[in-house]
Amino acid sequence: MNVEILEQLKRITTEEQEILDGRSEIDEKIYVESEGNVFDSRKLLEHTKLITVRPHTRFVHFPKHTHNYVEVIYMCSGATTHYINDERVVLRQGELLFLSQNAIQEIEPARAEDIAVNFIILPQFFDQTLRMIGEEENIIRDFVIGCLKGETAGKPGYLHFKVADVLPIQNLVENLIWTLMNNQQNKRSINQITMGLLFLQLLNHTDKAAIGSHATEEDIVLTILRYVEENYRDGELSQLAISLHYDLYWLSRMIKKQTGKTYTELVQTRRLQQAVYLLKNTDMSVADIGNAVGYDNLSYFHRIFKEKYRVSPKHYRDERVD
Repeated sequence: MNVEILEQLKRITTEEQEILDGRSEIDEKIYVESEGNVFDSRKLLEHTKLITVRPHTRFVHFPKHTHNYVEVIYMCSGATTHYINDERVVLRQGELLFLSQNAIQEIEPARAEDIAVNFIILPQFFDQTLRMIGEEENIIRDFVIGCLKGETAGKPGYLHFKVADVLPIQNLVENLIWTLMNNQQNKRSINQITMGLLFLQLLNHTDKAAIGSHATEEDIVLTILRYVEENYRDGELSQLAISLHYDLYWLSRMIKKQTGKTYTELVQTRRLQQAVYLLKNTDMSVADIGNAVGYDNLSYFHRIFKEKYRVSPKHYRDERVD
């Protein structure tokens, strides 16, 4: 990490000095608007801002609390130990921890050399970031964003990305920290674009992600979505059930419960997404595109495409060209 940024983050803050001088608990006035255990964005974010960054306060135990915002923790050096819905998570240098608003978090005291930053983010920030990414749908992206915004079944709690060895992700996080810590012009646009690029990179490394807080089914769903991404043309749920050692009917019901769609609907969504990409970016014929994404029956391909996009594949391409 940039030495200048790290040195700035190492400095003892006023809050930390009070702790070192004898305060044994966090100062709730910094985090809580009224009585309770909800850390409030109004205390941590300036008015009209959707995102900010602050150094994680060391030397003190953070009791159980929730947030009315999405929190992202990045470990600059050292390590911190968190309990999320009573599940122990050790965050090490270079790793990212995304906490949803549903998460109940507790943090053990950090040492002087354990340097972390907390991104405080309002959920609507991700809506703007996704628009910066582009219009292409992605079933893994939708699931991950749903976890963060609390829109999935159950309470996923957190996403832990062990990406210390992924240089582009490290560079993007460092850029985000630098921009937020320095009063740079156009920083809102820069932050949105940087967060969009960060998500694109993270979605390429979902194999390094753990979904927590008693979210066994969510972990399985993420595996299934990866399988669909890679095998949408001819992948069979029965084959996946065998490889995962799960009962086919249980797996089918669980997919519907967690995503709101059947496995067939997930595959169809992914096939149509790929068809749209090919229509927009290649000169392949409609018949070849239908075959390329897994539809041998051209009439059926036309019918389901029109049901989804309200126009035929040819008209979709023509409208985009116009």
